[in-house]
Amino acid sequence: MRIALTGSSGKLGTVVERELRAAGHDIVALDAVGRRRPGFVQVDLTDYGQVIDALGGAGDDRGPIDAVVHLAAIPAPGLRPDVTTFHNNITATFNVFWAAVRSGVRRIVYASSETVLGLPFDVPPPYIPVDEEYPARPESVYSLVKHLEEQLAIELVRWHPDLSITALRFSNVMVPQDYAEFPSFDADPRSRKWNLWGYIDARDGAQAIERALEAAPAGFDRFIIAAADTVMSRPNAELVAEVFPDVPVHGDLGEHDTLLSIGKARRLLGYAPRHSWRDA
Repeated sequence: MRIALTGSSGKLGTVVERELRAAGHDIVALDAVGRRRPGFVQVDLTDYGQVIDALGGAGDDRGPIDAVVHLAAIPAPGLRPDVTTFHNNITATFNVFWAAVRSGVRRIVYASSETVLGLPFDVPPPYIPVDEEYPARPESVYSLVKHLEEQLAIELVRWHPDLSITALRFSNVMVPQDYAEFPSFDADPRSRKWNLWGYIDARDGAQAIERALEAAPAGFDRFIIAAADTVMSRPNAELVAEVFPDVPVHGDLGEHDTLLSIGKARRLLGYAPRHSWRDA
């Protein structure tokens, strides 16, 4: 496919660009910052004119865009003032989605977030492992935007029945150089309770994106994307009993299995995480 990739200079985006290119895709890399290179276009995604021009080819003649992968955003709560996060992220996403639809693109995969599940779980989750079945519970302006983006996608596919939009609720993105810190988490399980001790290796994040590009049907759907295990050496039963003693447990927790359920992504997308900090 010829894929427009926003956020190509970010922590996840750099890995996604590398992996999609290695898989044979033609990538138009879009970001507000980034090194000058073939296929990269510097673009302000809050400016609709720039977005529609970039998706139209930005002056090259390699043909139309087949799909959009939208990762660009202020990537977490607390990095910028709330109003800045809201205005930037919702505007950029609307512009990308709208420009894609107007340009004839019918396949969009984008980064939603685990935060819509209720992070940082100061109010405990309804059950563990968490999944996509309970309503969104945004607890920050950043998370509120992610929820609104999912609602936007729902309406766009209703207006355009041939359109496919897939929201990937990525867990905390990690790369191999981050893994040296993981053993220190065991000392205080509450230090990582905010996302049920989850993470996602950026390489597996790229795999999930490629699976969604290949497999997602028309319409909208959302998927939790996490590693197959937790960040902890301590067993799940011990962690849950200590930190969330009153939360119902649905099924077998496993010793170190992710508590951010990836069953739906495995089943419908064929997602199969291959990377773990335990092997690093």
